[in-house]
Amino acid sequence: MASLATKLASASLNRSFVTLPATASGLRTVLNRSALYPSDDHHGHHGHHESPATPSIPALKTTSLNNNRSFVTAPAGLSQQKRFNHTSARETTNIPDFSKYKSGSGDSTNRAFSYFMVGTTGAVSFLGAKTTVADFLANMSASADVLALAKVEVDLSTIPEGRNVTIKWRGKPVFIRHRTADEIDEANAVNIAELRDPQNDAERAQKPEWLVMLGVCTHLGCVPIGEAGDYGGWYCPCHGSHYDISGRIRKGPAPLNLEIPAYSFEEGNKIVIG
Repeated sequence: MASLATKLASASLNRSFVTLPATASGLRTVLNRSALYPSDDHHGHHGHHESPATPSIPALKTTSLNNNRSFVTAPAGLSQQKRFNHTSARETTNIPDFSKYKSGSGDSTNRAFSYFMVGTTGAVSFLGAKTTVADFLANMSASADVLALAKVEVDLSTIPEGRNVTIKWRGKPVFIRHRTADEIDEANAVNIAELRDPQNDAERAQKPEWLVMLGVCTHLGCVPIGEAGDYGGWYCPCHGSHYDISGRIRKGPAPLNLEIPAYSFEEGNKIVIG
């Protein structure tokens, strides 16, 4: 027991103690010192040896913060410097060769032929469209028989005095009235200032005894009835429009007088409408 106590006392005298902060750098320093200076278990058997000189430890830099905590900053080693300078990117980039897909400088002959074909196709298409439009317009125009019906000739000698005749012109009815002398005087005696559509009788009849009008009501297109109504002229049964012996609107919803078509008198007591 005495020899064991002596060995422990001797070992405690020959050891040096360093107080380091409890950080990762402090732990690394302790491990390095333990590797450099292992304990000598045979110290008591071989006598007293001088403790080797303690190697100098590089100065540790500390940074003071507001809370007075100290942080140990170790100098960057060579391995860390190499890590920053290292890169895994390739020094050269391999670019594919697309030369086989590159078109040539171009042949002027082929280009001219292409332009010629495009121009020819456009010209042919234009001519075809022009012909089609011309044929369409020709078919839409009136035929000869339709043009023949554009004018209607009527023999007035077949219409007695005081009677009406209705003919068809361009799909519409036309009234032809052979008026009497009393009817002519009645038409001229009307005060045109009182009319809804003011018009003199002379403006409506080229010859006083012959009155020619379209038999279509100016309200909604109904066909009026002759020798009827409050004024002895024409009456529309659809909505009750009354026309006088000159075909002027006198009562009802119709806004205008009965329309006068284009007509002319021909030789032989005939009239041509249209």
